[in-house]
Amino acid sequence: MNVLIVEDEKSLSHEIEIYLTKQNYHCDVAFNGKSASEKIFVNNYDFVLLDLGLPDMDGLTVLKDAKDGGSESAFIILTARGGTDDKIKGLDLGADDYLAKPFSLMELQSRMQAILRRKHGLKSNTMQIKDFIMDINNRTVHYNGNLVNLTKKEFDLLHYLALNRNRVLTRMQLTEHIWGDVLEDDYDSNYIDVHIKNLRKKLSAHGNIEWFETVRGIGYRLNI
Repeated sequence: MNVLIVEDEKSLSHEIEIYLTKQNYHCDVAFNGKSASEKIFVNNYDFVLLDLGLPDMDGLTVLKDAKDGGSESAFIILTARGGTDDKIKGLDLGADDYLAKPFSLMELQSRMQAILRRKHGLKSNTMQIKDFIMDINNRTVHYNGNLVNLTKKEFDLLHYLALNRNRVLTRMQLTEHIWGDVLEDDYDSNYIDVHIKNLRKKLSAHGNIEWFETVRGIGYRLNI
């Protein structure tokens, strides 16, 4: 999952980044509204963690501009402001959740997982992929009780494809999601193809994976 942390308090930003990175999120950081808006315009983030009290502009302006620009990121507002007006404005502008400072990092992650489940219509932290069971919290995949030994990148690829089931994802989309900023990575390389090949090999060693489709010249899709 790709996350943008928009927070001018650098110690808090660093703390959030360290925690989420350990939880297998890919994090970018912006310390002001201008930088945040530029990153949101260029990159596709799963989550934007947005402080309202930015040094150059109100965080609500960043949120409004992002939504007006068609951003599909999930926004969680992080703020020390205690009033309900800002909360209502943020939610009306399209924010998905609101956390008042100080907050628990475990609660932040829990809220992110809840948003993810709601967005993709999931009822729990497990996903059924035909005869395979994916446990999101424990980052494991089983087939008939047998563990499928996946690397971190292979798990992330399968998870992202499963979340977007029956939808074709391009190699560029997959690269950006797994490795981060496409401007810093060679998304035309065969990185994705190599990882997909290895992932398929491991899954097919356990069961039929005809549902794992290559869409020629475009990318991949899970028909589940």
